[in-house]
Amino acid sequence: MRLFFALLAGLLFGSGIALSGMINPAKVLNFFDVAGSWDPSLAFVMGGAVIVTFIGYRLAWRRKTPFLADGFQLPAENSIDCQLLAGSAIFGIGWGIAGFCPGGSLPALGLGQGDAVLFVTAMIGGILVARSVKTRLSRS
Repeated sequence: MRLFFALLAGLLFGSGIALSGMINPAKVLNFFDVAGSWDPSLAFVMGGAVIVTFIGYRLAWRRKTPFLADGFQLPAENSIDCQLLAGSAIFGIGWGIAGFCPGGSLPALGLGQGDAVLFVTAMIGGILVARSVKTRLSRS
C-alpha cells in the first residue's frame, strides 16, 4: 500500500511539474533572466507549492502518526554546516546553468526529453563522486 501511494504522489508531482512547464529548461532559465525575457511563472509554481506544503504540514502535525507509517521521520541534524552550504551552492549553480533540477528532470526524462537524459546521467555521476569524496574524507 505504501508503494502505491508513493507512486501516486510521484505521478501527481510529475504531472504538476509537466503541466506547469517546469520540465522546459528554457522556461526555468527565463525566470533567472530578470534583465531579459523574464518569466515569473516559476515563482507562481513555487508559491503554490509552499502554500500546499504549509497546509499539508499543519494537517499532518495534528495527527499522532502518519497514515502509512509507525511514526514521523524527522531529520536529526538541524545545523547549517559546510556540507549543506556546498551542496546548496552546487545545486543552485547546476540549476542556473542547466535549467533542470531533479524534480523537473525526472518527469522530463519520462517524457523522453533528450537533454534530460544528459542531465540525469550527470546528476547520478555527481552523486557518486560526492559519495566517494565523502567516504574518503571520513576515512582520513
